[in-house]
Amino acid sequence: MAENTLLIAGVSGVVGRAALEHFAALPDWNVIGLSRRPPDTQAGTHISVDLQDAAACKKAIENLPGVTHLIYAALFEKPGLIAGWREQDQMETNHSMFRNLMDPIEQRSRSLRHVYLLQGAKAYGAHVKPMRIPGREREPRVEHENFYWLQEDELRSRQKGKDWSWSIWRPQIIFGHALGAPMNLLVAIGVYAAIRHAQDLPFSYPGGPCAPTEAVDARLIAKAFHWAADNPAAQNEIFNITNGDVCEWQALWPSLADCFGMEVGEADTQLLHNAMPARAEVWEQIVKDHALAPHTMSALVGDSFYYADALFSTGRETPPPPALLSTIKLRQAGFADCIDTVDMLHEWYDILRHQKILPPLT
Repeated sequence: MAENTLLIAGVSGVVGRAALEHFAALPDWNVIGLSRRPPDTQAGTHISVDLQDAAACKKAIENLPGVTHLIYAALFEKPGLIAGWREQDQMETNHSMFRNLMDPIEQRSRSLRHVYLLQGAKAYGAHVKPMRIPGREREPRVEHENFYWLQEDELRSRQKGKDWSWSIWRPQIIFGHALGAPMNLLVAIGVYAAIRHAQDLPFSYPGGPCAPTEAVDARLIAKAFHWAADNPAAQNEIFNITNGDVCEWQALWPSLADCFGMEVGEADTQLLHNAMPARAEVWEQIVKDHALAPHTMSALVGDSFYYADALFSTGRETPPPPALLSTIKLRQAGFADCIDTVDMLHEWYDILRHQKILPPLT
């Protein structure tokens, strides 16, 4: 019988899916995923729940065994992605979703031991003004409107006087696989490359001038969650997490071209969220020609082309301020795993080709 029951909210997303696959492969873990749509993996158990529906959340939790660990990786994003980040109704929706799940868990479960809450580099205000480099967890909160603070305050308030603990995680740009995720740069780049190849075009950088940044593999985050599960060093702590190296998109572009067996061409600046949907028929033909999994471009990429445009600084004339995080705290606490970002990219694109998400190398 499993000693731990892990509930993952937002299991159809990049982080949730990676955590599901990681924990489901471990002994002594009963893993249950919650999301409106199922993840494209057979790992664990899935329950379809809309976290905006408080009654549905209560019903789902009532039918579960006692939850010992909760990974909250659920996220509500508006169409077009970026504009919604500072809108009040989006913040309140994300707050209420978290509250709708925590209410029945706390009411029913006496076995809860740890809650993981996902934030990100936006906690340091990098999307609204230049951030202090590097971002450190011990620094005072950068005050700006952000649903992170609503959820974090909710979490801290609920935990006072309780036996369970929490940890808050601030990853950089996350790489992993999930269908239709709104911030999945991995598949956005992969589809862009496949379309360029199908049209006999080189793998050209589509963006503007970029600043140094960092990436993190979703599998690395899942490993860190496992490390933190019942670790006193992770109780009631905030951790930045990255792969451990620094990258810059234009400098990384030749390595990305190698992932696809393509040549780098001259820069071809374009807004991918406009240009790629106009080539949906090209993608449909690629799917047919290579017998790929039958996903439309929209179902596969979601709003991730908007995310790519933002990260590639498309339309900018000067580089944006850098957003870099210190991971010293996590290393000193005892989690020191890392991965080279180029190696990570090659691994993930091999996986996506094996799963017939992307076409084979030719």
